Amino acid sequence: MNAIIDRLEAEQFKKQVTPFKVGDTVKVHTKVREGDKERIQVYQGIVIGRKGRGLNEMFTVRRISYGEGVERVFPIHSPMIEKVVVEKQGDVRRSKLYYLRDRKGKSATTVKELGKKNKPTAKKK
Repeated sequence: MNAIIDRLEAEQFKKQVTPFKVGDTVKVHTKVREGDKERIQVYQGIVIGRKGRGLNEMFTVRRISYGEGVERVFPIHSPMIEKVVVEKQGDVRRSKLYYLRDRKGKSATTVKELGKKNKPTAKKK
């Protein structure tokens, strides 16, 4: 029984999946159907989590839209996802970035970039 399921899942896997991690800023190009027409819509934000494995693997992207935080969950192997483009690579120490939900302003959309070092700040007494 497992061999049959594995064979069916293997047909639905995408051949080339863009490698990205939690903390990266990505642009997700999704196909949107409107009547009999189909177009590509881009959703840009920070990846705050990944879960699942195999065909059931999902990732969550968060962005701020008109001052309100919006999260969207995408299946990695969905045929409705055209491509995922990594804009910036983030350097994080957590597997889930749910703490970004409590933040406001620029700190809600900024994660330390990979390869950039923070400048030391003078401590106030």
